[in-house]
Amino acid sequence: MEKKKALQEIKIIAASAAFGLLLTLCVAARTYVYSETTQAEIARNVLRFHVLANSDGERDQLLKQKVRDGVLETYREGLSASASVDETREFLTARLDDIKATAGEIVAGNGYDYPVTVQLTTDFFPTKVYGDVTFPPGNYEALRITIGEGAGQNWWCVMFPPLCYIDAAKGLPGNGKTQLALNLPEREYQLLTNTREPAIKIKFKIIEWWQNLKQNKAVPLQRVAAENNTPLTGRQ
Repeated sequence: MEKKKALQEIKIIAASAAFGLLLTLCVAARTYVYSETTQAEIARNVLRFHVLANSDGERDQLLKQKVRDGVLETYREGLSASASVDETREFLTARLDDIKATAGEIVAGNGYDYPVTVQLTTDFFPTKVYGDVTFPPGNYEALRITIGEGAGQNWWCVMFPPLCYIDAAKGLPGNGKTQLALNLPEREYQLLTNTREPAIKIKFKIIEWWQNLKQNKAVPLQRVAAENNTPLTGRQ
């Protein structure tokens, strides 16, 4: 009798464990699907700007900043006028050689002979806050400028919407939010602009947790500099 009771208890424990495992797998699957699809939808409507320094040396980091400032200022008008990520991509694609020449001239003008490469690529970016707008981590298309070895700390911003030209501490101006609203589904727009609301905050954290977990399992592309939170000549 006792053996039969013990066997029944074992079966109950095994069934409970199996149910728990199945429930965990279901939650994990839903978390994965939600994180991947939502971040991908946001990424489809965002284009970043990524500048990699030759090294962590003080002079190389200063050179990176000069290249960053020079390129952004040279193409400010065209980038600010873009109404969609497709327009921004087309604008940049048509000017990749010009952007490379601009960056190369800045490098040479500062007394360096580092080679410069410019390309549209896909990189992993961490969470980024622009006042009351927060972009989740994940893979995003980016205009990447690599100076020399590209082994130093890097700098980045959001090129579309053109957030490289705003003060992150003051938040996104009205026209920037309008562009986000026009280019993102309502659910994704609310996710970026209402992260303080408890329900949305939980959803954002799910995406953040999963994307960071996925990235930590991969070989990091580049280290992200602490300076990513410092202004670009008063703007970022």
